[in-house]
Amino acid sequence: MPFVCIEIRKQYTQEEEVGIINAVHAALQEAFLIKPDDKHIRLIVHKPHRFTCPDGKAKPECSTMVTIDAFAGRSLDAKRALYKAIVRNLEPFGIPADHVLTVLREHPQENWGVRGGQAACDIQLGFKVDV
Repeated sequence: MPFVCIEIRKQYTQEEEVGIINAVHAALQEAFLIKPDDKHIRLIVHKPHRFTCPDGKAKPECSTMVTIDAFAGRSLDAKRALYKAIVRNLEPFGIPADHVLTVLREHPQENWGVRGGQAACDIQLGFKVDV
């Protein structure tokens, strides 16, 4: 049940924006084995002056930050696979690999209120976290 925020500094078409969302979701499905309908993703487009990036980027307008909040418990191999899949899936949108920054924040299940205000640690989630 990861929650994702994709932040970009370039205006894409609506079709491309949906494609970027789907690309990140596909990476989560592949690496973290989330269900296809487990899709909680926001895309925020910043004006370039509101989203700085390091100097020296070949295409600074393509700088992309992907922040993922997820239950703790995924293996290091699953995380590595996620980072690579996100970069690979965003390349068709002209986003260079070295322009993507992914930040994964992991939280204990007791820190999530879900399904009508229940602590996630108190219910059967219906999916595995330890992948």
